Amino acid sequence: MITNGRKKMIKKILVLVLILISGTALYYIGQLNKPAQGHRRGPGTVTVVVAPVILDIFTDKIEALGTTRANESVNITATTTDKVSKINFTDGMIARKGQILVELINDEERADLRSAEANAEQQRRDLIRIRGLVKARTLPTARLDDQKTLDKKARADVQVAQARIRDRQIIAPFDGQLGLRLVSLGALVTPGTVITTLDDLSSIKLDFTVPEGFLATLKVGQAITALSDAYPGKTFDGTVSNIGSRVDPVSRAVTVRALLANKDRKLRPGMLMRVNLIKNQSPSIMIPEEALVTTADHKYVFLVQDGTSVTQQTVVIGRRRPGAIEILKGLEAGQQVVVEGTLKLRQGSKVTLKTSQAKE
Repeated sequence: MITNGRKKMIKKILVLVLILISGTALYYIGQLNKPAQGHRRGPGTVTVVVAPVILDIFTDKIEALGTTRANESVNITATTTDKVSKINFTDGMIARKGQILVELINDEERADLRSAEANAEQQRRDLIRIRGLVKARTLPTARLDDQKTLDKKARADVQVAQARIRDRQIIAPFDGQLGLRLVSLGALVTPGTVITTLDDLSSIKLDFTVPEGFLATLKVGQAITALSDAYPGKTFDGTVSNIGSRVDPVSRAVTVRALLANKDRKLRPGMLMRVNLIKNQSPSIMIPEEALVTTADHKYVFLVQDGTSVTQQTVVIGRRRPGAIEILKGLEAGQQVVVEGTLKLRQGSKVTLKTSQAKE
């Protein structure tokens, strides 16, 4: 049987438990109602970093990989079989169109040329003499016709002899830079033997492929920029010179050819280059990408008002580029937006401003 003393003790314990439960509940309620750190109430200000809204040229680019080719390129080869008698070039030399690079043994052909020239000269003198006799009616006209035929044949023989000598002269077909010499004096060459290479490097062709989805935006004369790992940081400018007439049915891409100026001859055939095809250039309102706040409902920025407070400004965004976003609606050039500290802000927050440092 529970005595009165025990009953009083149980009641005291129950009261203490209730007091502890109530105190704990009140503590957690207070924590829930306490303002979150960074969302300051009352007259407190938030230090934020701001950046200006700017008007900049936005450039659409299509990126691709391309391979360089010489403007003109040829393997210099022999056209007949004989031994090399003279070499008139050195490795890497700049050659001019028509310059004789290599001569093959041609003693017999030069003798034939001298004989043909002597015969042609004799036939020319005979033609002049017979023409005079026919005019004086000493010879019939038929004799003059026969001599004209002999004269033409003699001149043709000279041309044939000259052609045989040219076959033994390896001539540069255009201006360009020679490659490595691959033959030596006395070497026997045959038709197709590669003697050296010749490349016109005054300009460089750059071939690259573009997905067919961009075909409508391509046009001859369009500007491009290209980069090479061989020259870090250097940009090569060029223009589209031709667009392929066919789309590859496997890759669904079209081949585009651009021309790059190469006055300093830094570029060589066969180089891999990264191509930026400039699709469109237009003035646009731009902000740093850090300034944009995105929620499930809308996109906005914190716009600085009078240098002391911010307001939530809804914006419509457009295109993007690394580090920046185009604004189609909601901002004007010259305004300031918050780029650091947006998580601490709400509509009407008081702020202290710091200017954003330009990025390298």
